[in-house]
Amino acid sequence: MNTSATQQSIELDIEGMSCASCVNRIEKALKGTEGVLSASVNFATETAKIEFNSKATESDLIQVIQKMGYSAFPHNEEAVAEQPAKGGTEFLFSALFTLPLVLPMIGHWFNWHWAPSITVQWILASVVQFYFGSRFYKGAWSALKARSGNMDSLVAIGTSAAYFLSVFHILNGQSEAIYFESSAVIITLVILGKWMEARAKNQTTSAIRALQTLRPEKANLLVNGEEKLVDANRLVAGDIILIKAGEKVSADGEIQKGISFINEALITGESVPVEKHPGDKVIGGSMNLDGLLTVRVSASSSESTLSKIIRLVESAQQKKSPMQKLVDRVSAIFVPVVLLISAITLVSWGLITGDWTHAIINAVSVLVIACPCALGLATPTAIMVGTGLSAKRGILIKDAEVLEFTEHVDVVAFDKTGTLTEGKPRVEQINTFFSTENDLLAMLKGLQQGSEHPLAKAVITHADDLGIQAEAFDLINSLPGKGIYGEQEGTKYWFGNKRLMLDIGIDAESIGSALERYAQHGNTLSWVAIKREPQAAALYGLVQFQDTIKASARETIEKLHALNIKTVLLTGDTQTSADLVAKQLGLDTVMAEILPEHKADAVAQLKAEGKKVAMVGDGINDTPALATADVGIAMGGGTDIAMQTAGITLMHSDPIKVVEAIEIARKTQGKIRQNLFWAFIYNIVGIPLAALGFLNPMLAGAVMAISSVSVILNALLLNYAIKR
Repeated sequence: MNTSATQQSIELDIEGMSCASCVNRIEKALKGTEGVLSASVNFATETAKIEFNSKATESDLIQVIQKMGYSAFPHNEEAVAEQPAKGGTEFLFSALFTLPLVLPMIGHWFNWHWAPSITVQWILASVVQFYFGSRFYKGAWSALKARSGNMDSLVAIGTSAAYFLSVFHILNGQSEAIYFESSAVIITLVILGKWMEARAKNQTTSAIRALQTLRPEKANLLVNGEEKLVDANRLVAGDIILIKAGEKVSADGEIQKGISFINEALITGESVPVEKHPGDKVIGGSMNLDGLLTVRVSASSSESTLSKIIRLVESAQQKKSPMQKLVDRVSAIFVPVVLLISAITLVSWGLITGDWTHAIINAVSVLVIACPCALGLATPTAIMVGTGLSAKRGILIKDAEVLEFTEHVDVVAFDKTGTLTEGKPRVEQINTFFSTENDLLAMLKGLQQGSEHPLAKAVITHADDLGIQAEAFDLINSLPGKGIYGEQEGTKYWFGNKRLMLDIGIDAESIGSALERYAQHGNTLSWVAIKREPQAAALYGLVQFQDTIKASARETIEKLHALNIKTVLLTGDTQTSADLVAKQLGLDTVMAEILPEHKADAVAQLKAEGKKVAMVGDGINDTPALATADVGIAMGGGTDIAMQTAGITLMHSDPIKVVEAIEIARKTQGKIRQNLFWAFIYNIVGIPLAALGFLNPMLAGAVMAISSVSVILNALLLNYAIKR
């Protein structure tokens, strides 16, 4: 449970919901409870997410749900185990009691005349009706107490009508006009449908269960140099652990000693093992393949990358899309409308034909074929499969709304460094105008100490490789979007981009000539300026950086174009460098020399033109643009703040994952539309056919049972829809 000073949130598991109508009843009751700020109930996951203030408590909320006839308890965040599909044994025994009632009807097809005695039929039907069918009476009674209706109400009323009509005829000596087989078959088929539904729903949560199995149980903790086996969930930041070959990495951390290949496939979606060295980060739950590693823990189990992924996937599956909210409103009036249609069917057939028995049977068919379950499952099951499929591929989607927005993206804007390029620039060339190259590097290394900027790291690495020591500085200030400034014994230094040089009065013509000289290389240029009083600032040197374009970058742009999506490059690099990269990759538009805050303006301008924009970035500087875009996509190798802002996080820094995310969103939304079509068709076609007398109750029960299962199975086909 998350807590703040004024607001809390809790997720509850709920048992006993039979259809989307139950969802509406529970949500309505929770929202009417004092202190509840919002409540969202998901029929497919059987969970409720509730936000409330100090006027309500967790126990209050559980009691509200329990008073409505459902079971509720806090959601178990530690494990989402596969739940046994309840109903299999119940269906088997119900079928055994039902079979003797159905056999005579089947026998007639083969001119075989046999039937149990009326007494035996009555006993068998009664066991099915009131023992195996008791769940429907309980659900219907709970709905009645809440002045509402649900699927249980329809089944209970429909089968009771058929059962008691048969009893009435027996007591009046009309034993040839009994319908025990109808009521028994309906109950048995609905139990079968619910069992199949539960089995299919288990498959929709397979992605979370796969992630849960990655949770390491034990860890080799080093205490005063001695190895001690402890529970992995007891580890805290700062602990030192050993990861042996063939073991799961016990926690997020940084390698202190050792070299090994790590398989991170189930977390990042990257199937090729990654070689790790001292200083590299490892993710808890990944697999150490060959070496012995000593790792310093960076996060506890509850705050690990794996735990955050699981919470994000669960949250995405919990939150309702705008389409689902519309379906819920339809479901809220579904049962009352069906009851009304059934009543009209009864009265119409009775008055027109005078055959009230036939009228009752047709009314029962209307009640039984109506399927609010399919409507309730159509959207959330597709979302569960879609977000689960994404998670398996290292694509984390924040919620259902993001999934819906992503489908409509028609422009993708990319940052360059770390997104389309490796983000690990290296120093390609240094030109100095006042001193030696080593002196310049010593000064730059001192100026860049502590900086996390990729260019700063490149300078420091280059200086380290040459064995150059850093000079000390009296003052260092970062200049966001421009560079860095430092003072050393009265001398001022600047290291940054063209804009910074122009700001301090460096001659624009000299900058232009330098650009012209390096234009053909397409590398990133940084300038070094110096100022000694009373002289004006002057160029001290030039540093040329080269960054490798990612292997899949061009394929990414080509595939986006194949999806009719335009591509834009937004970068702070020089126009020349950006143009060259855009030409190599085939990007449509280039916006270069842009300050971080202006990237957001560029995204806003694209949106103002009516475009649906996705922004792809990996750094703090990209955060405003990620937040401004319709869909923000953060590369997993980027900063935490970028990933928190984004609607989609790519655990592996491969741009082709952007294409996969859009394809999955489109396929998922397509499945939602298919599911809703079939759910509505079942009812739009089935209910009139039943009302007109073309469906008997047993066939209606079979169709109703099949409808929910077919919707879930259609959603599961998403697993085979994305081939890459």
